[in-house]
Amino acid sequence: MTGNAMPTGPVAVTRGLGRAMLGFTAAQGTIIVLAMFVLQHFVWTDVAGADAVRASAWLAFIVQGFTFAIARLVAKQQVMAGWGLGVLLRFATVAVWGFLGSDALGLAAGPALLSLVLFYFVSTLVEPLFLN
Repeated sequence: MTGNAMPTGPVAVTRGLGRAMLGFTAAQGTIIVLAMFVLQHFVWTDVAGADAVRASAWLAFIVQGFTFAIARLVAKQQVMAGWGLGVLLRFATVAVWGFLGSDALGLAAGPALLSLVLFYFVSTLVEPLFLN
């Protein structure tokens, strides 16, 4: 056996997950920051709207990273289960954000919800590029 042998088993899974997470995190972070910039400078330009967009961007970034890790870990065995769990988590965060989160933080509900859904949508578009 040579020193260039590729690792197999849990080591390979962890290394592949790490690379995929790094790439996805960079891609989704870039997309979310660009969308946040556009929303704050052209759509909701008031302070309350900008604060709501910024809070939603952070929430989307964290939840998308978590759901991507779940989807990546179960993608080889149960693709639909991983996808379904990710959809369920995103839907649940939108519901909680709409009913409790934006009110508890004193954020404008419209910008908070619409920007969260937009951030989920645009970052979900790049997710398949990193799942394989």
